[in-house]
Amino acid sequence: MILIKNARIDGVLSSVTVENGKILAVTAGDAPASKKADRVIDAGGALLYAGLIDVHTHGIGGMDTMDGDNLPALAAAYLAAGTTTVYPTTVTASRERLSAILSQDISFAGGASILGFHVEGPYINPQAAGAQDPAYIRNPSREELASLKNVAILTLAPELDGAIEVIRETKASVALGHTKCDEETALRAFRAGAKQLSHTCNAMPPLTHRAPGPIGAAIEADAYAQVISDGLHIHKNMVLALYRIFGARRMVLISDSMRATGMPDGKYMLGGLEITVTDGVARTEDGALAGSTTTLLGCVKKAISFGIPAADAFRMASRTPAEMLGLSKGVIAPGYDAEFVLVDDEYNLIEAMIL
Repeated sequence: MILIKNARIDGVLSSVTVENGKILAVTAGDAPASKKADRVIDAGGALLYAGLIDVHTHGIGGMDTMDGDNLPALAAAYLAAGTTTVYPTTVTASRERLSAILSQDISFAGGASILGFHVEGPYINPQAAGAQDPAYIRNPSREELASLKNVAILTLAPELDGAIEVIRETKASVALGHTKCDEETALRAFRAGAKQLSHTCNAMPPLTHRAPGPIGAAIEADAYAQVISDGLHIHKNMVLALYRIFGARRMVLISDSMRATGMPDGKYMLGGLEITVTDGVARTEDGALAGSTTTLLGCVKKAISFGIPAADAFRMASRTPAEMLGLSKGVIAPGYDAEFVLVDDEYNLIEAMIL
């Protein structure tokens, strides 16, 4: 049994008792079980939130999902940066390369929890490729997708031939992205089972008053909206608009981070493309944004600086993605997974914990 004491949860000094990886009790002050605890963690009055869940991230600390054979190191780097559950995200590649990456063992202990991969591409619109290699873009294939392991989230363009059939049949949580689709096509995809937008506003038609596009369809379908709140991919006022439209229960903060996150400016590779990072901004040779260099906690902090209440900002990076994916995570309450992030009053990371 593990006891976390002197932690501020929702403004109340509290204690959390953990047993066998699950939260056993949350009480004001010191928990009665403190004398029985095998380990006591004194939070020193710091803020305790549920562990952060990043559903869209390509890399960190000089490492990339597509490197292969580095998942334990990646998991450790994510945990050190404040993310306790992560879905390593692939990019468009050959079938053989994708299969090799997705076949890696994700059952190891240590570092952030990895419950599956987010496959972003190859089923995307070449006219909205962004930082994806157009050489490997192809139409959705039910046969190919069925052969791939550990696919938890799938980003695709619903206007492609075969996309709606794939959405109906896959067990993965489907996100619409890298698309040129109109509102009606997006609505058909949501009716077929798609649940979310992939990095909302980026690599998709904008929300306009006569052609609301996939964002308007997501509003009508009550879908989830992934949002990169790094202050670069989407203007502050658009982040606030999306927050007011989708709310903390449907907006999911993501990092969309790449290998340069936590690294100095310079040249980096992403999916076979050379990326230049200048002043922390990653771009392809033609100037397109190529993922962020901000951690998920950094995106949470940026959202708070925009005026989003801290409780909602942290919820959108923990409980909301957990609910979207049906996970017993993201809430500090009995029965939920014991994953936490401890921060100071400026929301700087003190420690991320999986107990």
